[in-house]
Amino acid sequence: MAKVKVKKQNTFIDMTAMSDVTVLLLTFFMLTSTFIQKEPIQVNTPASVSEFTIPETNILTILVDAKGKIFLSLDNTSDRVEALKAVGEDYGYEFTGQQLTIFKNLSTFGVPMAVMKEFLDYPTEEQDKYLSDVANSRVGIPTDSVEVRDMKGVISRDNEFKRWVGHAKQASKDRQEKLVEKGIQEDVYDLQIAIKADQTTHYPVVKKVMDDLRDMRENRYLLITNLKTASNE
Repeated sequence: MAKVKVKKQNTFIDMTAMSDVTVLLLTFFMLTSTFIQKEPIQVNTPASVSEFTIPETNILTILVDAKGKIFLSLDNTSDRVEALKAVGEDYGYEFTGQQLTIFKNLSTFGVPMAVMKEFLDYPTEEQDKYLSDVANSRVGIPTDSVEVRDMKGVISRDNEFKRWVGHAKQASKDRQEKLVEKGIQEDVYDLQIAIKADQTTHYPVVKKVMDDLRDMRENRYLLITNLKTASNE
């Protein structure tokens, strides 16, 4: 008896729909993802059991490296520029439009105001190299306090770090008020402050930062840590 030949079926599968779904998912993740900002210094935070997640927007991060150098990261670009102009005005410095644009694109900054104009004129590669040289005395936001007498004769102790924090808070508040006037309400109103210190940073350095915040009546802030695992114990 002759064998019956089975007719081969076409196994072609149309992948068009699958490709469309893949592209849509890729586009979604690209538009909703938050990219990690580049930091000029390496900070290895201590471990803790807290699983609280810091806000992703409207946050001022205070970076303290192992040598005790202070850097700041302000996520909102418009607040960043307004804070620079206000601090510069306090110390008698005015910035060009190009310098303001360059500063607007800096995710993290940390140089004394006396060298800020010079720093902003450097190429990007030179800026990164400059900030990474923590042995340089002109790197890091100064926290040395000096006595300041206001118009009423009241003497207070002030420093550049306090000025940056104060003007960053004010810039955020002004922006939020303008949004409210336009009928726009953001999820987070007050600027959140977070301290990200290296695990080897000496305690007096971190305490000085906390004391400065306390002097400004900023008693609520976050401490950034790594989640403790079995290997940390």
